[in-house]
Amino acid sequence: MSGKLVVVKIGTGSLVKNDGSLNLESMKRLVDQIAQAVKKGHKVILVTSGAIAAGIAELNVKPNPNDIVFKQACAAAGQSILMSHYREYFKAYGLKVAQVLLTEKDLADRMSYLHTCNVFDRLLQLGVIPIVNENDVTSVNEIIPVMEGQEVNFSDNDILSALIANATEADLIVILTTVDGLYTKSPEKPDAKLIPIVKKITPELRKAAEGKSKFGRGGMKTKIQAAEIAMRSGIPLVIANSQRENVLLDVLEGKHVGTFFKPAEKGLSGIKKWIAYGAGTKGQIQVNEGAKEAILKGASLLAVGIENVSGRFLIGEVVSIIGPDGKEFARGISNYTSEEINLIKGMNTAQIRKTLGYIRQKEVINRKRMFLK
Repeated sequence: MSGKLVVVKIGTGSLVKNDGSLNLESMKRLVDQIAQAVKKGHKVILVTSGAIAAGIAELNVKPNPNDIVFKQACAAAGQSILMSHYREYFKAYGLKVAQVLLTEKDLADRMSYLHTCNVFDRLLQLGVIPIVNENDVTSVNEIIPVMEGQEVNFSDNDILSALIANATEADLIVILTTVDGLYTKSPEKPDAKLIPIVKKITPELRKAAEGKSKFGRGGMKTKIQAAEIAMRSGIPLVIANSQRENVLLDVLEGKHVGTFFKPAEKGLSGIKKWIAYGAGTKGQIQVNEGAKEAILKGASLLAVGIENVSGRFLIGEVVSIIGPDGKEFARGISNYTSEEINLIKGMNTAQIRKTLGYIRQKEVINRKRMFLK
């Protein structure tokens, strides 16, 4: 495998010592491998954790995991430390880096999403290594409830790495962690076995992934979620142990390392990738059984099949489509605002024109701008 775009995600556990301070030796060793990969013709986007842990060690304060503002402050202090070390280590290879801090809003908004894609593309053209982290100073979605009908798109760097791979149309995702890959059960148990290849995410696999890491907030559960996004999008993903010698280089050479998640043969289109995983939903549209069946067979969503609307959203925003049972089965980009849909739900085309005075589109959501779950 040569000349490919690779998203490499390094977890907190791979970057810190037991006391939470940065493990500079491990960081340098991983940078060495990324630099070698770049010299071989690959393009690399690095998604890195570790800012909060670095900040805790730098400020020399006692960790308080239940205080979100404390963690935000530590992230603010730690991010610059993280970047200074990366810059120094990559500079030794003549490589330049750029910091990219993202929140769910940056990827949920279509225009912001496209601008982000353009920046990544230009940085890679310039030979710069984008170093990405979630903006923990402003992104607090993991602890603050969202409004009814809304859903954020990520709250962990594992999932962020998959979303970035989607946005940049990457060829591979490599998630480096503190275990060798996905096991049949907790790797601490003596009868646990490493799963070398995953072709489908099953309930049994999700159960095997339960648990959380000491320093990161995701653990194997979010890695499985990231893998599912990657597989459905047509992107291969590997979970491997960062401590393994030449782990990244071996993965890029196609060697059997860690757990390989085989992608679907036909991935989603760019717009559907964003609808499915990049965008957060801004509201919900509940449809009747007839409309649900029609959508599942390939039809667009018409106003006549709509029963209820919840949340507030504008034209062009992504909404969740739920059936009579209240369960989401699709999502898509709305051609009407929530206020307009509340006025025209259950109506046919003639009634819509009479009620609104216009028809923007015959479809409330066009099938081409819809993703079925």
